[in-house]
Amino acid sequence: MTRLSVNINKIATIRNARGGNNPNLVQVALDCERFGAQGITVHPRPDERHIRYQDVLDLHEVVTTEFNIEGNPDERFIELVKRVKPAQVTLVPDAPDAITSNAGWDTIRHADHLRKLIDTFKEDGIRVSIFVDADERMVEGAKAVGTDRIELYTEPYATQYPTDREAAVAPFVLAARKAQELGLGLNAGHDLSLDNLRYFAQHVPGLLEVSIGHALICDALYFGLENTIQLYRRELSEIHYRTSGVL
Repeated sequence: MTRLSVNINKIATIRNARGGNNPNLVQVALDCERFGAQGITVHPRPDERHIRYQDVLDLHEVVTTEFNIEGNPDERFIELVKRVKPAQVTLVPDAPDAITSNAGWDTIRHADHLRKLIDTFKEDGIRVSIFVDADERMVEGAKAVGTDRIELYTEPYATQYPTDREAAVAPFVLAARKAQELGLGLNAGHDLSLDNLRYFAQHVPGLLEVSIGHALICDALYFGLENTIQLYRRELSEIHYRTSGVL
């Protein structure tokens, strides 16, 4: 069954807007786990405009599901991840001024850099995932540098989904099949939502984990956090049931 990791960056954004500690990020993470999240994702950026580096240290003390730290592997990020030793680190090629992630790694052009990073994290027993576009060449490049998993950047899928969902998902199916062929684990994230998640999970083989933040927190404004997490879990669990013949 595909696992749901809740990205709590937007909770930190709300907190930081007023200062203080409301909402309490650590408590929200604990509540997400209690409500059914199977992982917690954070993406600290150099300007700490949402997740602060201290948040990562605080969360490390309490998160009992899978802790996933994603971000651009600059020196400070590397030091943080090696100190915390999360279950998974996801390497994302963000520019410092990026509003949000907007592209995957060129795993061929940056092969030497990625290989060194991966070796560094694996020395500490951390599973490594690389953020990539749905391009079979980039998947092959990810395998060549030694990563454990890839995370498919799904914004192009989400953008095209309302007008042509078959065309939208097609490159992701090919990329996923290539990952399976090469023995790479497969994650996905960015702009997945209650509208498009089920179709994606139905058609993309071998999907181990999705990381969802912005859409999930927006939905929680209407449905409540507990109910929203259950809604997302249901989108994923019904895929499993149908595939296994339960439904």
